[in-house]
Amino acid sequence: MSETPRKPRSESGAIRPGGTPPDAGPRRADARRSAAAKNVPQGRVDRLPPYKLLLHNDDVHDMAYVVQTIQELTALSREEATQRMLEAHHTGVALLLVTHKERAELYAEQFAAKGLTVTIEPA
Repeated sequence: MSETPRKPRSESGAIRPGGTPPDAGPRRADARRSAAAKNVPQGRVDRLPPYKLLLHNDDVHDMAYVVQTIQELTALSREEATQRMLEAHHTGVALLLVTHKERAELYAEQFAAKGLTVTIEPA
């Protein structure tokens, strides 16, 4: 009488799909990832192009409102928001942050809804 070949079982004793031994899965996945990484062209950048979000001087709203709005809409601290507001007040414009275009456009809409003027431009 001949025995049928036994399929490898996982730690729980269940047969793994495809009959692969329990320790073959991660190595096989790593090999696939390594092969895929070798096919990526050199110099390829997966990052979106950066855009600057620029705050313009505001003669209508008080300084505290501008600082509060910057804090509400960005991750800047009170000190950073105050510095940006003062820079815009003294020079006419201040760099708030750099992000990708879609997020910069969203920030611009949010600042406009609060009555403040910001513009975006490629970094």
